Amino acid sequence: MTHAPSSTPTPLPYHLSLTEAARLIADRTLSPVELTTSVLDRIAAVEAKAGAYVTVTGEAALASAAEAEREIAAGRHRGPLHGIPVALKDLIDVAGVPTTASSRVRDGHTPDADAAVTERLRAAGAVLTGKTHTHEFAYGLTTPQTRNAWSPEHVAGGSSGGSAAAVAAGTATFALGTDTGGSIRVPAALNHVVGLKPTYGLVPRHGVTSLSWSLDHVGPITRTAGDAALVLQALAGHDPRDPASLDRPHEDYTRALGKPVTGLRIGVPVNYYFDRVRPQVAAAVRAAVDALTALGATAVPVHVPMTEYVHAAQWGHMVPEATAYHQDTLRAVPDLYSDDVRILLEAGEFFPATDYIRAQRTRTLMHQAWLELFDGIDALAGPTVPATAARADQTAFAWPDGSTEPVSDAYVRLSAPANLTGFPALSVPVGFDDQGLPIGMQLVGRPLGESTLLQLGHAYETAHRPVPRTAPA
Repeated sequence: MTHAPSSTPTPLPYHLSLTEAARLIADRTLSPVELTTSVLDRIAAVEAKAGAYVTVTGEAALASAAEAEREIAAGRHRGPLHGIPVALKDLIDVAGVPTTASSRVRDGHTPDADAAVTERLRAAGAVLTGKTHTHEFAYGLTTPQTRNAWSPEHVAGGSSGGSAAAVAAGTATFALGTDTGGSIRVPAALNHVVGLKPTYGLVPRHGVTSLSWSLDHVGPITRTAGDAALVLQALAGHDPRDPASLDRPHEDYTRALGKPVTGLRIGVPVNYYFDRVRPQVAAAVRAAVDALTALGATAVPVHVPMTEYVHAAQWGHMVPEATAYHQDTLRAVPDLYSDDVRILLEAGEFFPATDYIRAQRTRTLMHQAWLELFDGIDALAGPTVPATAARADQTAFAWPDGSTEPVSDAYVRLSAPANLTGFPALSVPVGFDDQGLPIGMQLVGRPLGESTLLQLGHAYETAHRPVPRTAPA
């Protein structure tokens, strides 16, 4: 593992983390208009190369920033997201702004109401800079329209690739993505930013285009774990319009930040999570676990149960549910889908109901087995993805055992278990490989264990990555 060469930081507002920008706005050292203008200028400078955005809402963003500035000056400061630029994955509805899902199928579709998470961001005073690219309808792990923020010859990851690349490049202070099999964590790991997939049902999905309703999550992509805590604070909470939404008391996710990790038990898998993983990725993640143990945590070797069923159970849910969601448009306008997505949707037409039921049963057993695993640990640590960003034209990874694995299968392999179980998972940057490509560590927690994951992530980055870096995009 190596670290990418450092460069002299420029004191421009778009470099700031959400936490730092919020502090400066609160003490009136930085204005929301100044911050938003800096981010919009950064979009103008790099977007043609980065390809992160579907739509940039610059005029509306400046108007929102000016309103935030007036409210704060009048003593009506709404909290840490007030006046902060945010980008939304283009599956998330914003009233009056097209939701394209990066697909020709959605040409001309403009919602007349906000998604639940959009409502909550507006209430918190966030400033929308635009909508970011997804792999079409989130059905893929590369987001081909978007380039990796650290190397344009490599994929950004997906399906929330636009959101991750925007945060990494400084064209959004934070962003939201969705995660069905790793679609927040994969691009976060590949772009050197933080991605949080919350517990299933913690963040409502009303107004968000579905890929697979029993696996879909919405969550933040940020520069730091502390930033993620601030965003989750605004997003979490019951919404009766989402049938899966959890009805539980609201938690303060920022309280755990800065707490010592002494006594926390980190499970280090002896199976699955370090199998068929690039050596530099494995080394970086193990070094990060060692760093957490040096801060007082305890590493515990664990055997992760039922991993042999992950691939079949993940696809056994996702394929038929996606096809059911798209059934009418797939029959009416099949040619409007890209080939890779159309083929997957058509395959779902032939998926036996008995296989779907077996996948559900497997998922139930896996959830129970993982609950027992977490009786002895507070978090599970491993790579977010087994390899760094693939080249844009690369279709598969070759492993030392002589096997090959499609890029999408490789990227989903280590992230899918948290979707199947519904457990929360956090990806944090832990270095770069010898090509200068980012490496991410994944921390998985017990249900509703977000505070512990954020505590661990914050402890690591405070000691080893105190100043988040902006990609050169």
